[in-house]
Amino acid sequence: MALTDKKPGWFSRHWLVWTIGIVVAVVVLASFVSRDDVVRVRAATVQRGTIRSAVSTNGKVEPLQSFEAHAPAGTTVRRVLVKEGDHVARGQLLVQMDDADARNQAARALSQMKAAQAEVSAVESGGTHEEVLTLEAQLVKARSDHDAAQRNLEALQKLLQTGAASPGEVKDAQNQLATTEANLELLEQKQKGRYSPPEVARVEAQKEEAQAAYSAAQDVLSQLNIRSPFAGVVYSLPVREGNYLNAGDLVVQVADLSKVQIRAFVDEPDVGRLAAGQKIEVTWDAVPGRVWQGSLNGVPATVKLRGARNVGETTCVVDNHDFKLLPNVNVTVMIVIAEHQNTLTVPREAIRLDGTKPFVLQIVNNELHRRDVQTSVSDLTTVEITGGIAESSQVALNSPDSKPLHDGLVVKVVR
Repeated sequence: MALTDKKPGWFSRHWLVWTIGIVVAVVVLASFVSRDDVVRVRAATVQRGTIRSAVSTNGKVEPLQSFEAHAPAGTTVRRVLVKEGDHVARGQLLVQMDDADARNQAARALSQMKAAQAEVSAVESGGTHEEVLTLEAQLVKARSDHDAAQRNLEALQKLLQTGAASPGEVKDAQNQLATTEANLELLEQKQKGRYSPPEVARVEAQKEEAQAAYSAAQDVLSQLNIRSPFAGVVYSLPVREGNYLNAGDLVVQVADLSKVQIRAFVDEPDVGRLAAGQKIEVTWDAVPGRVWQGSLNGVPATVKLRGARNVGETTCVVDNHDFKLLPNVNVTVMIVIAEHQNTLTVPREAIRLDGTKPFVLQIVNNELHRRDVQTSVSDLTTVEITGGIAESSQVALNSPDSKPLHDGLVVKVVR
């Protein structure tokens, strides 16, 4: 009886424990199943801001207005009157070189030029002063002889009519007159054209050659005393007093650095995005935090190989009133292709593509909804949205668990 009485109660408790366990297992399983259906995502908010598309590249500073002086001939440096970094005035003497040989050459050239000029003058006037005087005296005598012969002939012709003179005497008088006429004509022709055209051309050529030699000598002489053609800064001075220079050696470089030219080297794929007038920002590592601004002068006319890159070269002019930018330094150049302010933006990670059609996954009540959008300008991290979604909307970026995201997916936003 005792065993019979205990058996029903024991089975009841046993089934109760099993029932409770099953219920707990179902709840736990349901919990895990529910948790697997929710995907964790990172999110961002569609918000207004400034966005710009830009091309970043390298560039080089060049003087906008520069002057280089080179040794015109082999010589030595006599005096150096400036040093690198000096501000110089227009016309200021910078360097003097030994000009003794140049002065001698200039003197010889001047002498040759004066001699050639004298020959030209002689040709133009019919000879030297002495020759001209002699010819004029000969002309006076020839005219006198001609007049006397003319009078003698006329007198003899009258005497011939009265028989006081013979025909032979008249014939001799005629011959004498003809001789004086020929002599007078010869002297007159000599006075009018003593020199032939080839002779005139020769002395003219000698004169021009002498003048050219003198101008060249004067030019060399002026180059040996170097003066600045404009106000600027001495930015290169590789010579010292006593140095010997060969013809063509660089002596000094001067530049007006109040404005400088930036030559930018743009990679070939970005050349097509350039347009004249685009804003340019220039930075230099040696002057942290400083930005020089300018605008693009024009687009590259060609693409050329520079090192291992195919680049197009373009330039801009920037103000450099404090002379911080130095010639030939390397700078960073940012060319602003487009800049939009107070526009809707999202991180680039939020933009997805269906073929070529962009869309985002908007989070509404912890569920993803596809929204086709229109985009415009982009930079390295942000994309401009011009339509398809409203400001302050929340969009999915990615899943920290690397799970795929799609329309209709239930999600939980995490940081």
